[in-house]
This record gives sequence, structure tokens and C-alpha cells, in this order.
Amino acid sequence: MSGPATVRSRSPDLSATGDERRVVMVAIATPLEAALLAPIRAVGDRVSVLYRHELLPPTRYPGDHRGVDGFRRDPEAEGRWQELLAQAEVLFGIPGDSPEGLAAAVRGNPSLRWVQGTAAGTGEQLKAAGLTREELERVTVTSASGVHVGPLAEFCLLGLLALTKGLPHLRSAQRAHHWDHYPVAELRGATLLVLGLGSIGTEVARLAKAFGMHTLAINRSGTSDSPHVDETHPPQDLHDLLPRTDALVVTLPLTDETAGMLDAKAFELLQLHAILVNVGRGGVVDEPALIRALREQQLAGAVLDVFATEPLPVESPLWDFPNVMISPHTAALSIHENERLVELFAANLRRYLTGEELVGRVDPTHFF
Repeated sequence: MSGPATVRSRSPDLSATGDERRVVMVAIATPLEAALLAPIRAVGDRVSVLYRHELLPPTRYPGDHRGVDGFRRDPEAEGRWQELLAQAEVLFGIPGDSPEGLAAAVRGNPSLRWVQGTAAGTGEQLKAAGLTREELERVTVTSASGVHVGPLAEFCLLGLLALTKGLPHLRSAQRAHHWDHYPVAELRGATLLVLGLGSIGTEVARLAKAFGMHTLAINRSGTSDSPHVDETHPPQDLHDLLPRTDALVVTLPLTDETAGMLDAKAFELLQLHAILVNVGRGGVVDEPALIRALREQQLAGAVLDVFATEPLPVESPLWDFPNVMISPHTAALSIHENERLVELFAANLRRYLTGEELVGRVDPTHFF
């Protein structure tokens, strides 16, 4: 259950084939500020960047990789766009930020060899693209795992602090102009259990230790060399750890192993004052069981950035619980996101040119 940032794959060794001076065509397939092309071009004179700002969709916010709803190119512009993509050996971003865009890019360009995704969940897009085994072998896909670590870890601590310090009650009392004194809990001395000890989970543990928390973690191996984790356990220990847990943070991807991992039994084992934060994937939590646990006050509250169905349906009871904080899957977004994506991509591009391992490769079998 460690994060995909540690999964690596070798790129073609151009020097071994006598192609060490061949120019690699890199197409910018997602909205990106022109000023951020410089670090990509600075990788070396073997890199040729294909960039047509006028063919990319207008953005809704900084770091938007899909663009405004309803964007369409006219036939002439679409032809130029497809011609640009067809020249590329490498894509920065997935066209349209969608599985369909990825599949079309791979199938429309036999020379394509590597696609750098812009999301930590690029594996889900790759799985949904439905590529053949031959296509998966031809084109390496890497995710943006690691780029969103800081924002997501900060959001987790925001959630823990908000519920520990009674923010919902504070807001309610403020609206009612009500003044009263009462004590609140502390993070210091509380026990945090992190499900998933990849880069995000490790950073959550680091921040939690700074607040004086006792940190537990679960990953596949049951081991960790992080100095910020007091105990690391395998998945089968989950039910033994939940009664000890004051705060539970989920950073897991959705796989056959993790689907529904937090079910009714898990919520029964948690202490009544426990807090749940989920920045992994919504399907890791049995949502009906979570709703029942909240109704029956089996936990103090939940802070949720991800959901089984997104957007969260308007009729979901989760919207109306006063002790639930809902983020529309935006906790990872940052005004600095594109800068970090380009930094990751440029470093990987250097590896690609020399045949070194690419960081963040999506496993084409398990798709994370």
C-alpha cells in the first residue's frame, strides 16, 4: 500500500542504439503557462518542444488540466492539434485529461513512447483507457505522484485540527451570536493511524509528529524506515489498531485489496471520539456504513476530499452532517502545481534521454 512514486521503469536506452543525438519531440498536451516551457527546453538541445497555446483549452483556474466545459476546436484547429500530437514521442499531460484522450493519443501515434500524467491518480485514467497489452508495452505512462504531497498533507492536518478544536460548533455559535466557555481536545498525545504509507502518508505522519501525535501506519510490507512513524503494521492488523485510534487518515489508492476496507465493522471498532480524514479514494470507505456511523455517533466526524461517486450526489446525506467537512476533490490543487509538475517532468525527461529509470511509472497490470 505504499505510494506509486517508488515504482520505476527503464526508458529506451538511446545511447545503446546509436540514437544518443536524436531529437526527442515533446508535445505539451495540457494547458501550461508559456513561462514554464523554459525548464523543459533547458533539459538539452536534444529536446524539441511542440507547444501551441491557441490549440489548448482555456482554463478554469491555475493548474487546470482539463479546461473549461464545452471546449471544442473548429475542424481546422482540430486538424492542427492532431498533427501536433502525431509528431510527439513524449506527451506532457493527457489530451483532454481523460481516458478517451489518452487512448486516442496512443492509437493515433505509433511513435508515442511516454506520457507524463498530471494527476497522482493517472493509473485510474490508464485503466479506463482500455489499452491493449501491446499498447501498454509500447507506451510508458508516469503519474504525478509526489507533486501533491504538500497540499494534501496540509489538508489532512486542517481536517484534524478543525474537528479536534470543534470548528463546526464554533461556526454554529458564531452564527447564533452565542458566547460560552468549554474545553476542547488536543492533537498532542493523540494516536493517528495512517492507511497507506506512500509519499502523502509519510508527510502526514511527519506533520502529525510535529503536533506531538503518536503515529501508526499500515502498508503492504508492515515495515517502514520513516523516523516519523512509531509503528508500522500490515493490513491484517487493521482491526487490532482501530480501537487505539483517535484519528484515521486514508491516503490509499482504490484497488481490489483496498475497496471497502473501512466497512461497518471498522467503524464499530473506532472510538466514539475518532476522526476520519480521506484524501485517498472514496471507494476505500464503505459510504453507506460511514453514513450510518455518523448518524449513530460512532465517530466524531469526517473530513472528505474523495467520494465513491463524484461529483457527490446532491441527495447524499453527507452534505448535511454538521460534523462532516466536504472538499470537492480539490485538496491536492495548488497555485504552484504546474511548477512542480514541470520540475518532475524535466527530471524524468533527463532520465528518458539517458535510458535511466522513469520515476512514477504506472504499473500496467495493477494501474497504480
